[in-house]
Amino acid sequence: METLACNFHPLIFNLSNSKTLSFLKFPLSPDPFISSATTLSLRMAHPHSAQSPVIEQQRVVIPNKHGEKLVGLLHETGSKEIVVLCHGFRSTKADRTMMNLAVALEKEGISAFRFDFAGNGESEGSFEFGNYLREADDLHAVTQHFCGENRIVSAILGHSKGGNVVLLCASKYHDIHTVVNVSGRYDLKKGVEERFGKDAVDRIKKDGFVDIKDKTGSVEFRVTEKSLMERLSTDMHEACLKIPRECRVLTVHGSADEIIPVEDALEFAKIIPNHKLHIVEGADHNYTSHQTELASVVLSYIKVALQQD
Repeated sequence: METLACNFHPLIFNLSNSKTLSFLKFPLSPDPFISSATTLSLRMAHPHSAQSPVIEQQRVVIPNKHGEKLVGLLHETGSKEIVVLCHGFRSTKADRTMMNLAVALEKEGISAFRFDFAGNGESEGSFEFGNYLREADDLHAVTQHFCGENRIVSAILGHSKGGNVVLLCASKYHDIHTVVNVSGRYDLKKGVEERFGKDAVDRIKKDGFVDIKDKTGSVEFRVTEKSLMERLSTDMHEACLKIPRECRVLTVHGSADEIIPVEDALEFAKIIPNHKLHIVEGADHNYTSHQTELASVVLSYIKVALQQD
């Protein structure tokens, strides 16, 4: 394991910028998979202490069931418990919300792990639209890895599509007792036309695929008929009914979410047996101006859950 120890001024961690720490290039070794973890020790100012505790960020590589390497960063505080954080659609572990939540947990002495799903960020594999159930399996591979390291995955949290993934994982595997769904979508049949155009589904069914392009005309990714059907056939209602009562679920949603309406959160609240709902007034889908409130709500819920466990 290679270690890079650096002294940073605390102001360098401006978490309002999702590109924070982008100058730190991982891995440090020529071969990205020479070791299963690379450790970066960061000396950060702690608001509750005159001292500056060392926080380790370990680059951890975990194989999924398909043999693809999933890459993540473990915010290691030394706690036995770990919270796993899951990014959303076309995002990565470097997403602003993922980073802010990891640091917030870290400050409370709770280790956090944020990683890239297969086909995203640094992880191996090809990006696929949909892939909800496959990403739930990726998440399970991550939780099993830490269980094998004699750690306790105390909670799984996902934002947007990641919110769906954590619920699907809880529904399928029944081995996690605290789940946090941040702005997940209840009805996966919705949102396709809004994102890709009203005739997108017909075009995909006719041609077998549609290429999604950016403003410059460059292809960002391809939506195949198979991947579209996988999304449309993923039934969150049926999945949530299978979440065991002993699994506590928190749903957080912004009242001003412009991508997934807040009504979706109300639907989750109706059907999940052991459920708590928190609406963040005025928050948009990415909690642009409400990151502090989001972190406070999540931390409060996870800390209570830890005490109950």
